[in-house]
Amino acid sequence: MATGISTAFITLFDAEVKQAYQADSMLRNAVRLRTGVEGSTYKFPKISAGAAVARGDISSDVTALGITYAQATATMSDWVAAEYTDIFGQAKVNFDERSELVQIVGKAIGRRSDQLVLTALDAASTSLTVATSVGGSATNLNLEKLLEAKRLMDAGNVPFSDRYFVIHANNLAGLLSETKVTSSDYGNVKALVQGQVDTFMGFKFITMGDLAEGGLPLATGVRTNYAFHKSAVGLAESLGPKTEINYVPQKTSYLVNCMYSAGSVGIDGAGIVEVSCTE
Repeated sequence: MATGISTAFITLFDAEVKQAYQADSMLRNAVRLRTGVEGSTYKFPKISAGAAVARGDISSDVTALGITYAQATATMSDWVAAEYTDIFGQAKVNFDERSELVQIVGKAIGRRSDQLVLTALDAASTSLTVATSVGGSATNLNLEKLLEAKRLMDAGNVPFSDRYFVIHANNLAGLLSETKVTSSDYGNVKALVQGQVDTFMGFKFITMGDLAEGGLPLATGVRTNYAFHKSAVGLAESLGPKTEINYVPQKTSYLVNCMYSAGSVGIDGAGIVEVSCTE
């Protein structure tokens, strides 16, 4: 077999990897996304709220709102997902190794993107928490916890649109045991038909299982889930998923490598609620 590889093969592989990445990243489109970032950091701006004041006497000076400006900085980190495809092995296996590697590499990068967001949510400075004791002592995810997360967001004037709730599959099991969540009398959800909650109480639910990269935090049987607004978390990408396929003579193999550089940060703790659940 020649040591060169056709341009058509490289182009096809690159397109397929990007498609798989888009499909398998669950949180990328649930946060404030910036692509094509130049440099090692990206600053998401934040402006404080202001309150109107009485006009005062005619011709008197107006009172400035005193708005403050802040920045949340996302620092880029570099990641690779690489695997060898052996020339001799390609002739001996009865499956399309290229196609399999497309899925593996794409999903690995997608999970890493999600983990960056989860880590940012965990590190975000927020005082909004829902204890595992809400709805009963040491309880799993339940209706009372959803109500409390919603109350905290409502009290902070968080917009009703673009609210998300990322939960673990073990916590979904607890939520599905709630009659008011699964009954069609209380909400238009897919709980009974498909065994999942899609949208409920204003939240768009994203359910995750265990991730090799870390996933949702778990400590002494208590899992931390997150309710958040889309604009409260940022994901900046300086290098989107980019593939290279190079022949390595010493290994008589092609090295399939996907590179990714991105950073995530919590922008506004007022739009992030930590919800603790005992599994």
